Amino acid sequence: MVIDTPSTMSFDYSETQQMVAASAKEFAEQYIRPYVMEWDEAQTFPVEVFKKAGEMGFMGVLVPVELGGSGLGYHEYVAIIEEISKVDPSIGLSVAAHNSLCTNHILSFGNEVQKKKWLPKLATAEWIGAWGLTEHNTGSDAGGMSTTAVKEGNSWVLNGAKNFITHGKSGDIAVVVVRTGEKGDSHGMTAFVVEKGTPGFSSGKKENKLGMRASETAELVFDNCKIPDSNRLGGVGEGFVQSMKILDGGRISIGALSLGISKGAYEAALKYSKERVQFGKPISHFQGISFKLADMATEIEASELLLHKAAFLKNEGRNVTKLGAMAKMYASEVCVKVANEAVQIHGGYGFTKDFPVEKFYRDSKLCTIGEGTTEIQKVVIARKILK
Repeated sequence: MVIDTPSTMSFDYSETQQMVAASAKEFAEQYIRPYVMEWDEAQTFPVEVFKKAGEMGFMGVLVPVELGGSGLGYHEYVAIIEEISKVDPSIGLSVAAHNSLCTNHILSFGNEVQKKKWLPKLATAEWIGAWGLTEHNTGSDAGGMSTTAVKEGNSWVLNGAKNFITHGKSGDIAVVVVRTGEKGDSHGMTAFVVEKGTPGFSSGKKENKLGMRASETAELVFDNCKIPDSNRLGGVGEGFVQSMKILDGGRISIGALSLGISKGAYEAALKYSKERVQFGKPISHFQGISFKLADMATEIEASELLLHKAAFLKNEGRNVTKLGAMAKMYASEVCVKVANEAVQIHGGYGFTKDFPVEKFYRDSKLCTIGEGTTEIQKVVIARKILK
């Protein structure tokens, strides 16, 4: 990294970025915080909150203004996901999935007709978006998928199922990647858009999850589901390659989600450590606690720097595969560690639902799994550095 002049690099948000972050923070405090545990315990997916987020411009962050979006970049996007996730990671996860997966896939690979047809509805949250790659027997091995699309005239007939799909029940539209060639062939998969209400397209089992319980996760089922060829995104056989590019940006999303969890858990632990008195003084005065806080703060800072470097590369249109994987891997592992330490600092109270750290603890684990496990990130990074 070369710094020639003081203006080459800035570690401060611009005025616009500060305003965006403040707006997201205010939104989370007003519309999310009062209902966090209610939604969590009932596993409620609060659609009305996402409609409000759409009004605020948070559901089409990267979509150009002329298509109904906010026309912002990845630094602003990170700030929005981070601020929402500091209050409720489940809502942050759903905002991230809507933006970076479904919406961004259409934005990145749709033609002009497709963009004008679907993006305005997604950007305003008139429609909630889902994205389907994973199947019951294909998690990290996406190339082994079984869901197929067979060409019939000017239409395609889809059969199979997708699993662990965010907004699988409540989504109004889904981008799905299915097999159009041989199993295991990276050029044998194609991406399609399927709208809710299409005959043969339905939702299946909703998952009962450890954490992220207000973010809906369910199956997508295709039973002789016929869609027009005009719903195909890009060329036949390009679906897998498209998905890998989408996941590059999606990993920045999960990194931002992880950063929000880390900061939320750390701030709660810091506050508690100053208020909790033992042996005549706040527990923050004891080295065993203060050193935990020091480690947490340092690793959060490192996560943030790595994440915004990846965001910078993405904004510049440069390859972000390695940095995105690094940012996602590191930030997600840090958020699990920070959430764990936050519970420890709270002691017995950290194991109760009266304090927010137990939820951060439950929510954090998904970040090391979703959109590519930590192990897969290491595979991606290793391939890049060993080229």
